[in-house]
Amino acid sequence: MTKKFSFFSRNIICVMVATFCYQFSIQAVNPLMNGYARNLGINSTFAGIIVGVMSITSMVLRPFAGNLTDRISKYRLALIGGSLCAISDFGYLVAYNPTWLFVFRVVNGLGFVLCTVCLATWMAYLAPRQHLGAAMGYYGLLNALAMAIAPALAVSLYQHLGYQFIIVLAGLSAVAMVIVIQFINNRAQPAVRPADQHFKIIQRDALPVAIIFSLLSIPYFVTQADIVMYVAERHLPITVSWFFLCYSLTLIVIRILLKNYFDTISFGVWFFICIIATIGYILLLTIMQNNFEMILAAGLMAVGFGVMVSVSQSTALLLAPMEEQGLANATYYLGSDIGMSLGPIIGGILPTIFPLKFFYPMMLLIVPLTAILYLSNRRKLNAAVQNN
Repeated sequence: MTKKFSFFSRNIICVMVATFCYQFSIQAVNPLMNGYARNLGINSTFAGIIVGVMSITSMVLRPFAGNLTDRISKYRLALIGGSLCAISDFGYLVAYNPTWLFVFRVVNGLGFVLCTVCLATWMAYLAPRQHLGAAMGYYGLLNALAMAIAPALAVSLYQHLGYQFIIVLAGLSAVAMVIVIQFINNRAQPAVRPADQHFKIIQRDALPVAIIFSLLSIPYFVTQADIVMYVAERHLPITVSWFFLCYSLTLIVIRILLKNYFDTISFGVWFFICIIATIGYILLLTIMQNNFEMILAAGLMAVGFGVMVSVSQSTALLLAPMEEQGLANATYYLGSDIGMSLGPIIGGILPTIFPLKFFYPMMLLIVPLTAILYLSNRRKLNAAVQNN
């Protein structure tokens, strides 16, 4: 009799806890880095470069992280990534000039890219293929928790305890990640010998999913970067700090309720649900006048973007062969990196070209683009669940 698979085994729980710890270490520092750099006397231009260089580093190194993940054990890579995150966090405390702060942000970017690709692939390695969607749902759940808790905690505590306290807390969280992975029995050795593989920039089968996800992520990252400005410029009586808290809470509930359906419902069904939700939240952000409309928009964003995070990642992994799971994850995250980079840039350019009332309607241009990409690849995308 086949033993029933459980998501509550020690190995999987440890991977999820490790995911929370490393993500907490990143998300606690990111919102404060600009202020921390300025507090050290660094000018606003270079402070912005210091903030952004971590994301740029992770984007450039994604293919290398993907290839490494398929060539060496996930444990070893996670150990290196978590250690680099800890080193960079504690390095911020002694970086009293712009050069060293820049260097430690690059180190943080390297640790971040290794952890994201490696831990997601490790989670997929531990779960059977027929439960991959649920596995990525759980993985995304811990990411969402960290991304909700860490910034809120950091922003509220640093005003009373200072930047250094938050940076130490982030460093300790990265150390906790390194400790937690010591309790994972399955070190996830690569499926093939390194000599059998060639270096690849992307995983070709996962590329359509990554591009679709990249486009759908743009409105999310525009909102993340500019919703405070948008609400202030429109003089709206809205408590904007509630937006991402409501988004995260809604996403947590959705992932818990729908976790078993990620493995049985084809990509196309999720895609159209998410497109409708995306149109909905963009329109609501365009016309919102009160907190209720903002909270409803946050809920629809949790469907339109948050659900696609798990669906896109599991589909990318299902489309790729077992020996290229790390590269497939790297390709998926590359799509996220592009959206993360383009979003703030687009958000900064649009108000200089169009009146503010067109700020969100312009985001609707992604709808036909993503629809064309989906229709061009629908057979392959929808077959991912059916073939596994």
